[in-house]
Amino acid sequence: MIVRQFLLWARTAPANVRAQAASALARAYLRADLGAQDRAELEEALPLMIVDPAPQMGLALAEAFCRHPLVPVDIVLSLAANEGDAGLMMLARSPVLHERELIELVETGSPARQAAIASREGLVAPVAAAIAEVGHAAASLTLVTNASADIPGFALARIVERFSHLPAMREALLARPGLPAAAHHALIRAVAGALTSFVSERDWMGTADAARVAREACERATLTCADGREDADVRGLVEQMYRNDQLTPALVLRALLSGQVRLFLEAVSVLSGLPTDRVAALAADRSGAAFRVLYDRIGLPRGAYVAFRTALQVMQAESYVDEGEGTAGLKRRIVERVLDQYAGLGETQGSGKLIEVLQRWQAEAIRDAADRQAA
Repeated sequence: MIVRQFLLWARTAPANVRAQAASALARAYLRADLGAQDRAELEEALPLMIVDPAPQMGLALAEAFCRHPLVPVDIVLSLAANEGDAGLMMLARSPVLHERELIELVETGSPARQAAIASREGLVAPVAAAIAEVGHAAASLTLVTNASADIPGFALARIVERFSHLPAMREALLARPGLPAAAHHALIRAVAGALTSFVSERDWMGTADAARVAREACERATLTCADGREDADVRGLVEQMYRNDQLTPALVLRALLSGQVRLFLEAVSVLSGLPTDRVAALAADRSGAAFRVLYDRIGLPRGAYVAFRTALQVMQAESYVDEGEGTAGLKRRIVERVLDQYAGLGETQGSGKLIEVLQRWQAEAIRDAADRQAA
């Protein structure tokens, strides 16, 4: 009787007053001690209240229902279909909306509605993956900044692929814990490309010099992001670089001169097609014969063989500990040992350019050591 009287009264009552009454009825509906007849009458009246054109009505109902787990799904979906604040509130909070409904809503929703879903507490991985695949930039940014969302590594990589050109997205991704090494590397490449263009456009540096500086900075950042990763994560990074023609001899040598043996072994494994443990066994041969065969097989520059072999010998010396052990970056004494070897050999085919690179790396290692001491 009360519900019927409300519906008659609501035809002429002001919108804000109707919303207050609707809120009271909605909260009464959620009471466990509500009688069966009253509940049935309310269930008949709720759809009529939901379609009330006054925004205050939908918002009042959403505020009452958005966190309750026992609201009928048809009521929740009706409120979620509201294009205003009421719909956004239901999408962001209602526990009644399950994975299947949320994915469908992501696929058909506006940027604001996708972002509301992306902000949900404890968002599950399948929904996060759907947002990463089809979500607008704003929704993807909301997802990345949602600390409670379960975002699979491949979904983060997809967001990097789609939106790494946006500075706000790059910043959010870099701050996201658990960013896979491959996704982190793709982000590094995007930043390096943006900086190269920025510097070249302003004539601060020649195009070739800007490209070289960016490339070396990217190589250094790549090793930093690989440092301390799980083996499978490092492998994924190396495979991605190989697919994108980014697994360069310079990067492989820098990895070895930085003491990152895992990255080096995975790189050689990918280049040679041999299992990683087999590569490790060949590289561990102290005679150097097995590594020479492997080196020639993967097609690294012939003039750089001495650098690789010398670095391996240093790494194999158990008593040899670099002063920067435990920090990412080039190991000064390894680089200098390699330079000493080339000094003893004199000018060899293709070694001049390599020595220039090694000298730059030596200077970089010296600067890094000074920065660590200053810190």
